[in-house]
Amino acid sequence: MNEPEITVHFWAAARAAAGTGELRLPVEGPVTLADVVRRVVAERPETRLAGVLEVCSVLVGERPVTTRDPAQVWVEPGETVEFLPPFAGG
Repeated sequence: MNEPEITVHFWAAARAAAGTGELRLPVEGPVTLADVVRRVVAERPETRLAGVLEVCSVLVGERPVTTRDPAQVWVEPGETVEFLPPFAGG
């Protein structure tokens, strides 16, 4: 049986900082977005990823997180979290 997981996608500068476009995080149940960020940064400690993620827009599934507190945003197993840095020239 497959272990439940959350898929994390990184775009543009976040992808460059993470050194990958995607990570899969095993989970035992719902976790907060703050937990996802902590785990992602812990997997890439020697990078500038933490700073890049601070300025990213975030989608959980297709829902924008906007200004909500990441500790109050729940991510379910099977969902995707996407980190989108600001783009120049918008």
